[in-house]
Amino acid sequence: MKKIIFLIILFLNLNLTNSYSSSELYEKIDLFGEVLEKIKKDYVDDVNQSKMMDSAINGVLQSLDPYSAYMSPELFKEMQTDTRGEFGGLGIEIGMESGVVKVISPIDDTPAAKAGIKAGDYIVKIGDNQVQGKSLMEAVKLMRGPVGTSIELTVRRKNVKKPLEFKIVREIIEIKSVNSEILGDSKNLGYIRLKSFNENSDKQFLDIVKKYEKNSKIEGYILDLRNNPGGLLTQAINITDFFLDDGEIVSTKGRQASETRKFFAKKGDETKGKPIIVLINNGSASASEIFAGALKDHKRAIILGESSYGKGSVQSIIPLRNGGGMRLTISKYYLPSGNSISEVGVTPDIVVEETSDNFKINSENDNQLNYALKLFNS
Repeated sequence: MKKIIFLIILFLNLNLTNSYSSSELYEKIDLFGEVLEKIKKDYVDDVNQSKMMDSAINGVLQSLDPYSAYMSPELFKEMQTDTRGEFGGLGIEIGMESGVVKVISPIDDTPAAKAGIKAGDYIVKIGDNQVQGKSLMEAVKLMRGPVGTSIELTVRRKNVKKPLEFKIVREIIEIKSVNSEILGDSKNLGYIRLKSFNENSDKQFLDIVKKYEKNSKIEGYILDLRNNPGGLLTQAINITDFFLDDGEIVSTKGRQASETRKFFAKKGDETKGKPIIVLINNGSASASEIFAGALKDHKRAIILGESSYGKGSVQSIIPLRNGGGMRLTISKYYLPSGNSISEVGVTPDIVVEETSDNFKINSENDNQLNYALKLFNS
């Protein structure tokens, strides 16, 4: 009964559209109650009413967008991982699209990336479990398990007719968010690979930039955000600010006044205006899109690669009285131009698609990075 009351309150508080009058909304709630009674009385098998109500609550949230979801008390407890750089699993960021789990990005040097999982893959089966009909959090739970155990993922990939199967061994995932090296025929380009926006990413990033700025040979930078699923908004703002002298970086807009804000760059470009190329692909999401979009709008960098993922929204984890929780979208990101990232992403100035089946970031088969190097050398 408590879950039914909660669901009714959720319906009332959502106020989904202004076109719904109070009487129409109550009619829908009455209809929902009637359906529950019919199921309880006439459905062919016994029904776990608790699970059914969990599914109903989750259905309400998932009807809003791919990122809002309900977590039962058990699931909520398991999902409380932090963003400090270490967690267990396969090493992929996922979302929901049309009831199917979609890979936003495999994280570099993790089991999923090494196995060959790519951004844009649709996970249709996890072990023996079909994904269709499961919530995002249920899919995440299925993929987690003891370190050293294996799981088989079946995926559908664009332009590949048959499903692909990957056997992946679970590991503790340690994310080292920043790597760097000096590239170019004359060793004159600072290459910085940013894998995620974690707690200390800005400090690591700035230390590298300051080191390179002391090198008189450095003439420009290639900033690689491919397969970077995002992370902390504060980190995206701080790192973008390193390359801007002034102006807006990003704004957020939500229903609550506290979620409507604008963020501006402080004076001082750490690279003194040196040319920049930013690499992005379909696995660049959220904070990565804020960074690339802001530098593009300010004409501070050339964006090269493929269109980004298009996750331009902010989710908040809200604890519930039953010990569970819900992940709810509370605001959206807007670039300095006023454009939303949601479902659109950032379009590169120069489109360069992956051309090799053996494509690997920062390798001899990395045609996108090779193109960027040629631009600097031309």
